[in-house]
Amino acid sequence: MQLLNGIYDAALVLYALSLLFYFSDCLRRNPGGKRLGSGLLVVVGLLMIAGITIRFLEEGGLPIFTPYDFLFWFSLSIVLTSLALAFTRGAEFAILLLSVAGYSVFLLNRVWLTAEDHTLQSWSAVHGWLATHIILANLSVASLTLGTVFAIMYLFLHTRLKSKRWNDRIRRFPSLEIMDRYSYYSVLAGTPLLALSLVVAGISIVVEGRLPLFQDLKVLTTLVGLGVYLSYLILKRSGRRSGVSMARWVISGYAFIILNFLLNSWSDFHRWDGG
Repeated sequence: MQLLNGIYDAALVLYALSLLFYFSDCLRRNPGGKRLGSGLLVVVGLLMIAGITIRFLEEGGLPIFTPYDFLFWFSLSIVLTSLALAFTRGAEFAILLLSVAGYSVFLLNRVWLTAEDHTLQSWSAVHGWLATHIILANLSVASLTLGTVFAIMYLFLHTRLKSKRWNDRIRRFPSLEIMDRYSYYSVLAGTPLLALSLVVAGISIVVEGRLPLFQDLKVLTTLVGLGVYLSYLILKRSGRRSGVSMARWVISGYAFIILNFLLNSWSDFHRWDGG
């Protein structure tokens, strides 16, 4: 475990350095700093994968059943998404915002939780369904996070353009049309994943015979969040709402995603300690 902690601490330090290099590039164009930031992100991703491999070998299975693991996989998903965006022109600010989110989660995870905390002791009959639910939920959150980042950037750029306040940094933003499109595609990918994760969760509840969990607060709020995103997709296809309104809709939906995770401690379905 000492080796594992060392790997994760090294990844945390390098992630912070990568974030700083991207921040410097966003303040003033610095191609060298951007390349260093991307290179450090690659190393961070490799270290995180190495950590997962070590835990897989130690535990004899894929580590996904604890809050620590969920947040860790989310951070890794953000790192991989950021690296994919590094090949996209004008994505520096999106990578910066994603890195802030990924690093913050990674840091809080290291401070608050450990890999040994909150091991799953129940749901033995439905580990396959539960694993699928967790994987789908994680992928959906990563995709919806990306959509939210572009929605935030859209609102920021729209405000600056409307007030006629722009500078060289603002000119490096993608156009409003591109950010609106990227946000839509991200939500379009994340919403079906979220819906599928709920379906799989429902199957696990039925298999385990815990039908009262369908009335669990977290299940209900997750359905509300899914409804927000489905409404967004319908309104977006109708073309009746402005880009500003749609961006706010995306951010509102993500607020429910954050709320749902915070409700874990009050949820019977997500009581990770097996209670």
